[in-house]
Amino acid sequence: MKHLFTGILLSLTSVVTLGQKEKYVSVGIYNTQTAMPFGKFSGLFNEILHPGIEFGYGKILSQKQKHEWFGEFKLSYFYHRFVQHGVPLYINVGYRHKIIDRLSAESSLGLGYMHSIPATGKYKLNDDGEYENNKGVGRMQATASFGIGLSYSLSSGARPVRIFTLYQQRVQMPFVKSYVPLLPYNSFMIGASRSIKKRGSSSK
Repeated sequence: MKHLFTGILLSLTSVVTLGQKEKYVSVGIYNTQTAMPFGKFSGLFNEILHPGIEFGYGKILSQKQKHEWFGEFKLSYFYHRFVQHGVPLYINVGYRHKIIDRLSAESSLGLGYMHSIPATGKYKLNDDGEYENNKGVGRMQATASFGIGLSYSLSSGARPVRIFTLYQQRVQMPFVKSYVPLLPYNSFMIGASRSIKKRGSSSK
């Protein structure tokens, strides 16, 4: 599984990092809840907080007047109380459509690696009949996601700044093979991004 994750990330990362298109960085904060895909929205605002933060590096892959395709490399962290600390590392590929001058709608698909660290103590019985810490450094997991959102450009210069919202469905697998092989999450994120390469620039 480790080699599969490595191959996927390396091949998809090359799509994001190569080329001369506009590049940008992003940061967002979010809350997440376990639920079936599109099974929870209001609960993200009035139930127990499971907070997260996400950093991104992206590139515009193709751009026309009202359409653009983008690729992103994402690193995230979230805390699910009493369950786990999750560290997703994944590639996101998406489509953005300009609704009006500065407002756009977008959708995206993600795939990658997630490291899961238990949020509570984990013990096992040793040969002496005593319990000892068995928490370890966590488990390797796979993650897949789908997101829909809106973004608004605050500026239209060479290095535009965007604010965005994202409603994302994430699946963690295999969480517990015997009874919960797939653990679904619903998340709502707000954040901002800024171009780090001027539009129309040909320099690397």
